[in-house]
Amino acid sequence: MAEVTLAPCNHSLSGEIKVPGDKSISHRAIILGSLANGVTKITNFLDGEDCLRTIHAFQSMGVPITQEGSTVTIHGKGFSALEEPKEPLYFGNSGTTTRLMLGILSGLNLFTTIYGDESLTKRPMDRVVNPLREMDATIDGRNDGKLLPLSIRGKKLRGIEYTLPVKSAQVKSAVLLAGLFAEGKTTVIEKIGTRDHTENMLEAFGADIIRNGLSTTVTGNNELIASDVQVPGDISSAAFFLVAGAIVPGSEITLKNVGLNETRTGIIDVLLKMGADLEIKNKRLVSGEWIGDITIRHSELNGITIDGDIIPRLIDEIPIIALLASQANGETVIKDAEELRVKETDRIAAVVDVLSTLGANIQGTEDGMIIKGKTPLKGGKVLAYHDHRIAMMSAIASLVANDHVTIDDASSISISYPSFFDHLNSLI
Repeated sequence: MAEVTLAPCNHSLSGEIKVPGDKSISHRAIILGSLANGVTKITNFLDGEDCLRTIHAFQSMGVPITQEGSTVTIHGKGFSALEEPKEPLYFGNSGTTTRLMLGILSGLNLFTTIYGDESLTKRPMDRVVNPLREMDATIDGRNDGKLLPLSIRGKKLRGIEYTLPVKSAQVKSAVLLAGLFAEGKTTVIEKIGTRDHTENMLEAFGADIIRNGLSTTVTGNNELIASDVQVPGDISSAAFFLVAGAIVPGSEITLKNVGLNETRTGIIDVLLKMGADLEIKNKRLVSGEWIGDITIRHSELNGITIDGDIIPRLIDEIPIIALLASQANGETVIKDAEELRVKETDRIAAVVDVLSTLGANIQGTEDGMIIKGKTPLKGGKVLAYHDHRIAMMSAIASLVANDHVTIDDASSISISYPSFFDHLNSLI
């Protein structure tokens, strides 16, 4: 799929969708299942390009992994059974695979080289490499290990206490995973809490882990035991249809089995604060994660300020929140989101470009954006920036535009939501 042209939607949206499995949890389930002893069965796995990179990495290290659709079975044999890959590991566009695997590869007695596509090659890795080097990891690469490709000479690590300088669950997870292979204890301290899927899953797989507020400690050299994982629906994917339901007049959409981990539900808090008609039913705990069914109906929305502690809880949803804000009355200000500058693309610049092209009143700032609504959107041709979230935001924008919207290349959507257009069409 390359260029896609979408017509405006001149009627309400209605229907029920089961969004794909959570990307963050799918990655982590593959990682811990591959490191554990025993058979791990993962259901509702996200069959997207990024998560498949993680599967391929462990298959390259000799782990037997089979996949049938959204069900994955891993025959884990523990840390010591992992083999040195015969070829460099290619991680495509997956920053999660790269950063989390750096933590693991640093502690294994193997030599590996990792690389990615053009976009991933530009993304900063020093935020992970630096704390791993404090643990005695041997990592080398371009710009003193800041950029891919990187080579890792794995060895026994030492535990450290590390305070995160950036709000990043990937950095936290990389250090905690490295701690599994370290002498003594490894403690990560956060200033603001980020998504805690790694901690939840480490507990489920039997790791020696202690959580105390914003501090998490893992003890090295303890075996992990296989554990089945049912992956909840990805709230970051659900966010696109939550916004669609909120902004297209007369709409009512229900999203089934969506993950409701409180470190990820900032999008729900924002919608409610803006005045959305949103309801959660059938909330329950599955595989250590809260899930439920979300119904969203169209309503009048008002602009708000989004900043501070909520930002890590909705960092991936900010592009679609910007579209939401363009259809709300008054001004919406997004601050403290400088992390968007180093995602798949500079998402602040990309969002401002796309929505400006479509007629929104939006201004970028160093750490966010200012959006003034309510603004009618027009058609036009937009760039997806090879970024799945920008492409999907553009597709949802087409629903309320007054003319056709053309996306230059929608192929990146397969990274996180291969069935996105099928689900969109089912609602129209």
